[in-house]
Amino acid sequence: MPVAEQVLEQSFLEEIFPAERTDAFFDAIFGGVEEGAYDIALVCRSLSPSKTELAFELRQRPGKCLACNLTYGLPQVFQRHPVINVPGIAKTVAEHLGWETEGLRWRLGATEETSRELHAIPLILERSRTE
Repeated sequence: MPVAEQVLEQSFLEEIFPAERTDAFFDAIFGGVEEGAYDIALVCRSLSPSKTELAFELRQRPGKCLACNLTYGLPQVFQRHPVINVPGIAKTVAEHLGWETEGLRWRLGATEETSRELHAIPLILERSRTE
């Protein structure tokens, strides 16, 4: 199996989760993009034949504060928010990997604080055991 970067290139992840989606998310949540304290990027952390771990990286915007209290409730918000569209992302990634989408399992992990400027929300995809 090729390494993650060869199969899930950053350009592919940026195509399925473009930078503009951050502003669309803040516009939907706050009614404008001015309140957005971070940019959201989808990255690949690891890849195996049966499991893939991606992450939504929350990168602090210049002059803004990426306070923990703003990001710890986000997994529950991301899970259901149509602009983020986690189910659609999971399906697109699985298809790109050649996985069957029926029976695909995905879940969001708890917010991780990497630094004051970078937090991450893991997105774990697990392949159907019947494949």
